[in-house]
Amino acid sequence: MCSWRWAGTLTPARTRWLEHSTSRLMNTLLQIQNVCLEALAYLLPAERVSSGQIEQRLEPLYRRLGLVEGRLEAMTGIAERRLWPAEALPSDTSAQVACMAMEAAHIDPSQIGLLVHGSVCRDRLEPATACRVHHLAGLSPECLVYDVSNACLGLLNGMLQAAALIELGAVQAALVVGTENSRSLLESTIRWLVETPGLDRQAIKPAMASLTIGSAACAVLLTHRTISRTDCGVGLAVWRAESAQHRLCQSGPDDAVGLGMQPLMDTDSEALLAAGIEAGKATFGPFVEQLQRMGWPLQATICHQVGSAHRRAILKALQLDPQSDYITYPYLGNTGSVALPLTLAVAAEKAQLVDQQIVGLLGIGSGVNCLMMACRWGPVAVYGRDLAAA
Repeated sequence: MCSWRWAGTLTPARTRWLEHSTSRLMNTLLQIQNVCLEALAYLLPAERVSSGQIEQRLEPLYRRLGLVEGRLEAMTGIAERRLWPAEALPSDTSAQVACMAMEAAHIDPSQIGLLVHGSVCRDRLEPATACRVHHLAGLSPECLVYDVSNACLGLLNGMLQAAALIELGAVQAALVVGTENSRSLLESTIRWLVETPGLDRQAIKPAMASLTIGSAACAVLLTHRTISRTDCGVGLAVWRAESAQHRLCQSGPDDAVGLGMQPLMDTDSEALLAAGIEAGKATFGPFVEQLQRMGWPLQATICHQVGSAHRRAILKALQLDPQSDYITYPYLGNTGSVALPLTLAVAAEKAQLVDQQIVGLLGIGSGVNCLMMACRWGPVAVYGRDLAAA
């Protein structure tokens, strides 16, 4: 049996919080009282690739199978996506957005007590990509540093871990960062589709989701309420794992990382959509129920940015108003783990979020895993750069 001891000082308030949180953890939810979302930062690559350009490269396949050009955008709602340069490492842009978030929040690097790198893409298997980000961003040697990998939920998982450590008083400020680079997956998929003989319409279906993937980098800076300038409280997290569905979206068994990546994904899009919706419904019920107990009416949502079919289905299943849900997938594609916080940043930047509004971050990722978080919106600092406009 595993046991542990708390090495710090258990004040009466902390004891009450631990007792409360332990009961909540058993029910797969955590109510958070002292954590604020302080800043968001994002970087968008300069290179744009339209769905039409991808279809031009797939012309031999389209011609042989009698596929009509324009179907990729029509089926997904994705007009274009971005690509990082071929030589770029995830840590390069993750370090940039980490520094941008600290600058936006007026936080000194010495104040960061936790750095989590949460994207699917990373520099190499060892050491953690967070190590190079920590070095480039000039963070303190006392900063806790590690990677988290959980498909499209990596950054959201990092936010939950950061919130728990801040709530416990272990750290005062935390950075959760990530960079997704879709170039290798996109190139490998196109090459496989064009060069593999004898493919029919059924055989190409597992690869089509890979053509929707986009690239971006994002950082989330969280602080304890006592040092926050925003008072944008992160109040709740609810999660669920339906791991019987883990085979519905998976990469090859020997994919490399960093510049050596030549990945291929096998995705049963229809089954994954159905499984994700069922898991989302099972998570959303307790999520809304707890928000009601807190007196937090859900007023705006950001779902994972997969595409138009997924969005229509999940909003219908959860009975959510599309007018109160924000999207970036039409011009950025599915940017994986950075999609949800990136879309939150863009919505804030465009003044689509209202002060004191309750915003739900509804994460659903392959595995199948769900993690939903809520915050009471405040004047969060946003620092975004689109390198295509530079």
